[in-house]
Amino acid sequence: MSSDAPLSPVPLYQGIRIESAELRIVSLPLFTPFVISSGTMTAKTFPLLVLKGEGIEGVAEAVMDPAPDYLEETIAGAMTFLREVLLPQIVGKRFASPYDLQPVLSPWRGNRMAKAVVEMAFWDLWAKSLGLPLQAALGGTGDHVDVGVSLGIAPVETTLERVGAALEQGYKRTKLKIAQGHDVRIVEAVRTEYPDIKLTVDANTDYGLADLPVLQMLDDFGLDYIEQPLAHDDIHDHAKVQRSLLTAICLDESIRSASDARKALETGAARVINIKVGRVGGFAEARAIHDTCAAFGVPVWCGGMLESGIGRAHNIHLATLANFTKPGDTSSASRYFERDITNEALEAHNGEMPVPRQGPGIGVTLDRAYLATVTDHAEEVTA
Repeated sequence: MSSDAPLSPVPLYQGIRIESAELRIVSLPLFTPFVISSGTMTAKTFPLLVLKGEGIEGVAEAVMDPAPDYLEETIAGAMTFLREVLLPQIVGKRFASPYDLQPVLSPWRGNRMAKAVVEMAFWDLWAKSLGLPLQAALGGTGDHVDVGVSLGIAPVETTLERVGAALEQGYKRTKLKIAQGHDVRIVEAVRTEYPDIKLTVDANTDYGLADLPVLQMLDDFGLDYIEQPLAHDDIHDHAKVQRSLLTAICLDESIRSASDARKALETGAARVINIKVGRVGGFAEARAIHDTCAAFGVPVWCGGMLESGIGRAHNIHLATLANFTKPGDTSSASRYFERDITNEALEAHNGEMPVPRQGPGIGVTLDRAYLATVTDHAEEVTA
């Protein structure tokens, strides 16, 4: 079965029967270690899911880490949940649209990243069955999205070199990872060297209320926002901090649903929201968060998790929705990987990432030969 074959649209009323699911663990080495407040990553390891049905393949990648260092989900737990619970509930069954998956997914608590990879793969499958790019199925418009870079923790001189290289490549926002003891000095150095760039910082939950004086010092540097300074499950204390800052807070880990977004915006806990489709459980919830933020007049942007070309393609299509008005994290894959698992290179030009259009769905195809060399585990789930 090949996703490159010409597609005959499946009648919408008939739906798509999921005949089997291919589940892999893939590990892509990174060019350079990526350092944030919670640890160092030298390779991107992730589950890859391929749903097969009606002669079509839908592909997605999950974004949980091997250890619960971003949120509580892990690869080992997700593989068990997918293998033993979610995939047996959908393989062999027919679904008319991605929303028909909700009765299967919603009864299970948490595990939003595992749910997301199933839902996202079906969105790709469904869009392909209709002969549409995923962007059109989601309601997005345009042929590109604005993107910035996310720079891991490094010494001042290295950081300045990386910022300069990103600016030469035309990226439209520079984000610095910060942590306790690596914050004001690094931001001051970058702002002094580059006084006019759009600059943000991401704390990855490393601060508490006692660190408010340090966060207030960041007000001096004209940042577009400070991302997730406090705990991963906090909204209440972020509201306290936001009232004490001139700079906008952007919430990431704290926002798992449209309900979370509403509560955060009603209480003034943030003025910007980062949407990661994998974090929130899939495109249906991502769209609901997008719409909730739009109703509050609050901008959103598309975050990244060092995805391969599969996850990057999903992110790009999502970021074409109207309220994604700030540059996202979906920079060129070549900044991270020597070789990607997609045949099509996803590369930004002057800070703009083209929407992939190699056929319907997510618009990229798997490089099966290379994928085999970076697969640590593979299995098939059948009816």
